[in-house]
Amino acid sequence: MRLATFNILHGRSLEDDRVDVDRYAAAIASLDADVVALQEVDRGQERSSRADLTAVAAEALGAAEHRFVAALSGTPGATWMAATGHEQPDEAAYGIALLSRLPVRSWEVVRLPSVPWTVPVLFPGARRPKLVRDEPRVAVVAVVEEPSTGRCLTVAGTHLSFVPGWNTWQLRRLVRTLRRCATPVVLMGDLNLEPQAVHRASGMRPLVRADTFPLEAPARQLDHVLLGGDEPSPLRVSGSGAHRLPLSDHLALTVDVD
Repeated sequence: MRLATFNILHGRSLEDDRVDVDRYAAAIASLDADVVALQEVDRGQERSSRADLTAVAAEALGAAEHRFVAALSGTPGATWMAATGHEQPDEAAYGIALLSRLPVRSWEVVRLPSVPWTVPVLFPGARRPKLVRDEPRVAVVAVVEEPSTGRCLTVAGTHLSFVPGWNTWQLRRLVRTLRRCATPVVLMGDLNLEPQAVHRASGMRPLVRADTFPLEAPARQLDHVLLGGDEPSPLRVSGSGAHRLPLSDHLALTVDVD
């Protein structure tokens, strides 16, 4: 089984500042993963040709099972409101997605506490920070089944806040929720935290160690694939890697497990 996580930057390439849906589909297909967590996913947004980027990725991978979970409804960086889960399928939204080639026994959405105030952010090229609202944060959880053995694995995907301290609280909250699971648990996503902070907050074990950000000269690991539970591990890692694809400002991570 191959697991992958990728912050797709809504499919945009830094080289030409465009979202090319065909290029995006080819990049996702190149991961050749059985279960994929995606972050910064658009649905119905003008900047990404109003495409459903989850559906595009699912078709590229051959993933019959997939869920897009909106974090916000509206337009990122403009007018938006926190998503409730009751948005219409054709409504513009932005959030995360989880895709699986394997059968999924159950799905769950976990909405995480949001930062209740504006925070200063220094954007590239700007002289002064700008006060912005952090977007709402969510997680999507699937129990996937390995058909040949009938064994199950719980896989969660998320994208945590960039606000220091708040992301740690969100991670702890999510880990407490995942401890209820009766199967082995893997957590994947852009956690906006580096490995030591992730371990302190979660107690989970990394399945891959590699710097993933920024794309041009990776110096920090913000993206993670983590395994929960006690030793001995029910999963054996047979390979892993970080992949520079022709889009996003992050590298993608893959892990092969038995």
